Amino acid sequence: MSDGPLIVQSDRTVLLEVAHADAEAARHELAIFAELERAPEHIHTYRITRLGLWNARAAGHTAEDMIETLDRWSRFPVPPSVAVDLRETVNRYGRLVIERDDEGALILRSTDPAVLTQVAGNKRIQPLLIGHPAPDTFVVDAWARGQIKQELLKIGWPAEDLAGYTPGTPHEIDLDEDGWTMRPYQHEAVDAFAKDGSGVVVLPCGAGKTIVGAGAMAATKTTTLILVTNTVSARQWRDELLKRTSLTPEEIGEYSGQAKEVKPVTIATYQILTAKRKGQYAHLALLDAMDWGLIVYDEVHLLPAPVFKLTADLQARRRIGLTATLVREDGREGDVFSLIGPKRFDAPWKQIEAQGFISPAACYEVRVDLPPGDRLEYAAATDDERYRLAASAPAKIRAVKELIAKHPDEQVLVIGQYLDQLDVLADALGAPQITGATPVDEREVLYQQFRSGEIRVLVVSKVANFSVDLPEASVAIQVSGSFGSRQEEAQRLGRLLRPKQTDHTASFYTLVARDTVDQDYAQNRQRFLAEQGYSYTIMDATDLQAA
Repeated sequence: MSDGPLIVQSDRTVLLEVAHADAEAARHELAIFAELERAPEHIHTYRITRLGLWNARAAGHTAEDMIETLDRWSRFPVPPSVAVDLRETVNRYGRLVIERDDEGALILRSTDPAVLTQVAGNKRIQPLLIGHPAPDTFVVDAWARGQIKQELLKIGWPAEDLAGYTPGTPHEIDLDEDGWTMRPYQHEAVDAFAKDGSGVVVLPCGAGKTIVGAGAMAATKTTTLILVTNTVSARQWRDELLKRTSLTPEEIGEYSGQAKEVKPVTIATYQILTAKRKGQYAHLALLDAMDWGLIVYDEVHLLPAPVFKLTADLQARRRIGLTATLVREDGREGDVFSLIGPKRFDAPWKQIEAQGFISPAACYEVRVDLPPGDRLEYAAATDDERYRLAASAPAKIRAVKELIAKHPDEQVLVIGQYLDQLDVLADALGAPQITGATPVDEREVLYQQFRSGEIRVLVVSKVANFSVDLPEASVAIQVSGSFGSRQEEAQRLGRLLRPKQTDHTASFYTLVARDTVDQDYAQNRQRFLAEQGYSYTIMDATDLQAA
């Protein structure tokens, strides 16, 4: 028996003692294959899930590696049932393989006849199989490569896809490393993708995911379709590619609400791809407009549900997903695994911070009180109304002003969910604001004024949650959000993590109305960042006034 920071329980939960001297080292290794469920002050609870184990296996970690992690850090012996179950779950990955036979037909193969018989008899998989030429082989309908992977994952038998990819139309793309070099972890991420040809790279915001995408393009040297969250992001991608690669403006097209260009490298928004006209996807032809050899999914955790169906038909194309977190609030992490690919590379946030590639950050939860009249209104409200009332508490406006005053020489983002709340804040602060209604050209002007320091405080809606490069922002004040969204919390902190020319430590404040659902949601929002090693200091808004 050791004095380790972990307690492994037979129900596949793992308790981490936060104050233990080895807690950070154990957390770093545990997060490879386990998901944080609860993160109160002293004991954090992780759960070992099947998808977590299979993602870890796909990224190169063996069952023995994971069991050794539990044994080394556990205070008590690991229950034998957990070790057995973990080993058996991990060993399910790769027992079924999708590949091609000598004639190029798509086949499902296994060296375990019992497993193959079991999955072939499944009522959702059976229609996808069109032949049984050998005891260890079924022929898969050519169109069903994506769907069969989804169905196999649902019944607990993830298939390893070795069927290969179409090369696409060759297009010369090289990195132009003049005055900069790829960081070691970026090289590792590109190499991990290139080895398998599909999958997800998980890196912190500000760690250079766009560079990884450019590296994947240089490795494949083929026509590329890049899917991004919005038009601002599309233009940032274009600027980065022109700066970091041999591509010229004539080779890069924008396909969005503002432009419809198809070029060897085309950057399209998820919104345009999912736009419908008369009930049909109006721009579906873009997927076949060129013989794409690579598809890049930026912010893959935000991939709209309809794009999964479209992606199921793109399994012959190389695919790379880029994200800061695999957490999806709709629970469709399994579809990312099946259709984009499993996790190929994951660099913990604190590890990248320790290497000096992203800024250190301190996180604070600032609690405000609802005045008596608002508390009565809150108590009488319906469940649907309560979060909005708590999140929009007028007391937050005063707290925002006091926090801005605490950071007189820093660039501040004030972030919220509700537009009327943002209108009030912008007026109270005398600051410009950006929402979904702000024209793209105006957004870019305001972002540039913020980058240059001409604007010190900027009020933004959720449009700034992702894919916005504001490196000198060192303070973010979150007044309201999308309920308990962990991915949003990660993205909003990520606005502060770009390396800075100043020596400011990033400060991330979340304003929370005490004793309301706002406080409950805050606990859930913080889970992902707690998993990455960030802790939240609880502050009272009255302390700001005293300061």
